[in-house]
Amino acid sequence: QVQVVESGGGLVQPGGSLRLSCAVSGSIVSIFNIEWQRQPPGKQREVVARIDIGGITDYGWSVKGRFTISRDNAKNTVYLQMNSLKPEDTAVYYCRGTVGTIDYWGQGTQVTVSS
Repeated sequence: QVQVVESGGGLVQPGGSLRLSCAVSGSIVSIFNIEWQRQPPGKQREVVARIDIGGITDYGWSVKGRFTISRDNAKNTVYLQMNSLKPEDTAVYYCRGTVGTIDYWGQGTQVTVSS
């Protein structure tokens, strides 16, 4: 069956970088529209970045210029490169893969930005 698994979260200082991975198994990532969402503590979930099957990318306003989403078809993985991290980027980050009308979610990975 199809699975989506996030990894790469952790604790980082303000101004630092992390790269999150969203690995797809049971299918090929190139047929998925992939979206990264995050949920800060006590707040609603928000869309951070997305990449569609054509490779078109889009970003939330709060991360534009700092985060980059990319896809490696050979590794069946989508990445979220996060630079210039701020304390307000602290959240659980989720990967959502969509094929047609079916969504697949990962379990989430915690990102904490703190000194």
